[in-house]
Amino acid sequence: MGNAQSCGVACLTVGSVYLLYAHIYRSHQLLKTNVLSSDHLPSFLYLYLRSLSRAVSRRSGHLHATPPKKRREAVFTVLQYRLDPVTLRRFCSAGGYGWDYPDTEYRDIPLCFPDFLCGRLLLMVLTDPSFRLSPAGLVRVRQSVKTLQPIDELKKGPFMLQVRVMEYRPIDAGVEVDICLSASSRSGSLVWESVLTLLSKNKLHTADTCFTKTEHESEQCSGQPCEPVPDNMKQVELRVPWRTNLLCAWSSSIYSLHRLLSLPAGLFGCRSQSAPSLWMLSVCLAEIEKHKGVEVITAPINVTVQFREPLLVPGKVVIRFWEMTKKRGQHFAEGLSFHMQQPGSNISHVVGMISKS
Repeated sequence: MGNAQSCGVACLTVGSVYLLYAHIYRSHQLLKTNVLSSDHLPSFLYLYLRSLSRAVSRRSGHLHATPPKKRREAVFTVLQYRLDPVTLRRFCSAGGYGWDYPDTEYRDIPLCFPDFLCGRLLLMVLTDPSFRLSPAGLVRVRQSVKTLQPIDELKKGPFMLQVRVMEYRPIDAGVEVDICLSASSRSGSLVWESVLTLLSKNKLHTADTCFTKTEHESEQCSGQPCEPVPDNMKQVELRVPWRTNLLCAWSSSIYSLHRLLSLPAGLFGCRSQSAPSLWMLSVCLAEIEKHKGVEVITAPINVTVQFREPLLVPGKVVIRFWEMTKKRGQHFAEGLSFHMQQPGSNISHVVGMISKS
């Protein structure tokens, strides 16, 4: 009996030492630099602990001062990143494309896949001491995605990923922050770039239907397009599962704590969880490609999207998309507009547009 207890204590000691070294100490040392190798990245466990620490010590909706010793820019770069075919297949399966999508000829890598790959870097930025907002409760309200080259360029060899903070903007509802995500080919040329706008909401502010005021203010608040819907509109109804595959990565860090706390309610059938914004955008783009063809999302293109009301899971959604012409100054640009809404209602969850660069 005594030998068994001694063996158990020894195993717990060894396990604790390994946990502290592999997930805590090693990750802490790695984050002392802004440029890392893809083979040596901090563990998710350590990053979640940092996120919890920042969430407890910082108030949401408040722009905190940067500590004097931490005045470097909040930016992280990963070099020598290689595309993993298994990860790509899992993303395609969860993101609306299908497990066999990578085997299809003349198909580019999904437009949201680099965003998915930047998930750990985004978490590193949000938990960095120089990041001036609380990571808890951040909401993705807008996003723009730009491709300068086919994303398949990333298959040709090691590439670079980078996530950096661009700008903080105090607004009535709290504080917005723009974060740039980018992927560059092995030659150093920019292939894909996205700018996320995250909102840290002030809990004292009265909740509005719209998160922010933009040039499409009237369209945002109504949930309907300003222009009449043309006859060429297509409509697809989809089931939203209670959970998607790759849940942690979809969530990045933005919703992780909320999801963990809401899991017990979900087990009893309560719709307390919301679908990740990245998943909603990926599903929209996948359905558009299925019905309109790959030419619609072939580089170079720009995608602008606004995230409206949260989408509770499980449930159903309707994705509507149609071709449209929009005036830009003295010129007219053709594009494709898309909405994700609740069936039989005017509640919009995603509103976006695809246009050629």
